[in-house]
Amino acid sequence: MGKTRTGLYTTRVKLSVLIPVYNERYLVGELVRRVLAVELPAGLERELVIVDDGSKDGTRTILEDLARKHPESIVYVPQPKNQGKGAAIRTAIARASGEFCIFQDADLEYDPADYPRVLAPLLEGKADVVYGSRFLPGERRRVLYFWHSLGNTFLTTLSNLFTDLNLSDMETCYKAFRTEVLKTIPIRSDCFGLEPEITAKVAKRGLRIYEVPIKYDGRTYAEGKKITWKDGFRALYTIVKYWLIDDVYDAHAAPRHLDGLDRAHHVVRWIGDELRPHLGHRVLELGAGIGAMSVTLLPRDRYIAADADERRLAVLRNLALRRPDIEIAKIDPQRAEDFEPYRGAVDTVLGVGVLEHLGDDAQALKNIADALAPGGKVLLILPQSPALFAPMDETQGRKRRYARADVAALLASAGLELERSRGLLRAAWPGWILNSVLMRRHRFWKIELKCFDALVGLWRVIDGWLPWPGLALLVVARKPGQPPAPVPETARQRHDAAAHSTAAGSPP
Repeated sequence: MGKTRTGLYTTRVKLSVLIPVYNERYLVGELVRRVLAVELPAGLERELVIVDDGSKDGTRTILEDLARKHPESIVYVPQPKNQGKGAAIRTAIARASGEFCIFQDADLEYDPADYPRVLAPLLEGKADVVYGSRFLPGERRRVLYFWHSLGNTFLTTLSNLFTDLNLSDMETCYKAFRTEVLKTIPIRSDCFGLEPEITAKVAKRGLRIYEVPIKYDGRTYAEGKKITWKDGFRALYTIVKYWLIDDVYDAHAAPRHLDGLDRAHHVVRWIGDELRPHLGHRVLELGAGIGAMSVTLLPRDRYIAADADERRLAVLRNLALRRPDIEIAKIDPQRAEDFEPYRGAVDTVLGVGVLEHLGDDAQALKNIADALAPGGKVLLILPQSPALFAPMDETQGRKRRYARADVAALLASAGLELERSRGLLRAAWPGWILNSVLMRRHRFWKIELKCFDALVGLWRVIDGWLPWPGLALLVVARKPGQPPAPVPETARQRHDAAAHSTAAGSPP
């Protein structure tokens, strides 16, 4: 992606305007004309992704005609039946090809002339998400229903209480995103629950959110306004639901390690604390996923977070915008050529939940050994006990579980010396036996993960005393040779390491 003259980007990029439409025959033509006519910042092209959500009033005929007249600018997607605004936006996101996206209602309440103002923080590289607020001081807004405004204020305030944001207008239509971020956010709401749902998720993701004032010419119900008091109750339910549920990454972006516990933030920090004493100063993390483990182990002299999947790499690149102390790389552990730029440049290669997903784990270990400097370490977290392989493993893409003897043989064949291995997550072992082995379930219930995560303080105390094997295996191996001279740890690194071990946080 290039950069425009307006800020971060210097070559032409594209804005995707996502327009859900339902029964707007009298207004949609004018709305499309305004979107096509609005002057965008220099270097920014546009596409209109218009989803007709099962209109029955002749809107579809108008949209088909517009799409024929502007084939270079309009992507038209007809839905066979009405499913709701959230469902239409979900369809539009899948078809968007621009570097940025903005939501646009099909009526004339919101003015496309505000696009440059809304897009400015994105183009300057300061934001991941921008909300256009109807309630910040601006040029004008139409005076309408008191109770509707009061309900909007109530829902925004309630959303802020649950998300710890200070938005002035959560329910606004104008929400603009960097597309690579938006495409990793799962949208489950089919109707007007879209607004509180997406707000909850961008808050939990820790994305950079800006708010700018916009103009607003609201409609009356006589003029065709569709939202009602029932939608307010649905929004209230959605706010609470997505406060309880950590459904913030789509299936392609989320990592697949720690037996589904990657969303349990305290567990991730627990694993990070187990890894940190063995970690060097120049680290290559394979299968970094969404960076949940990466931020736990930072800072280092050099930290390279690598993944092979483009969707997860998009999340990692977004993390790197906020954390200049992390590098992002595309590496498939099975491809020797992917390691070439890093050979001898790292003293630690980290793989948390990586080898078990690969078809050729032996080749991956050989590539890792070749990349390490002499005396460098390999740190692995692997699922333990082949006898426990169950449907939940298959759901998460695992091809195998490991016995300690098998791990030692694999390491030796790659020219690596096993230093130590020990079981982890013994406290999770009974839950795995019950859910996956006995009940043959494919996923943990989210409430189970929430409860387990909430009790991590207890599990850390008792885990080493439990009599059964750990669900995971911590493996530390070394490449033969004389290690480089150690680099003294800075005071800042010691401070941040201590903070990581005590503070709870969320993934990027």
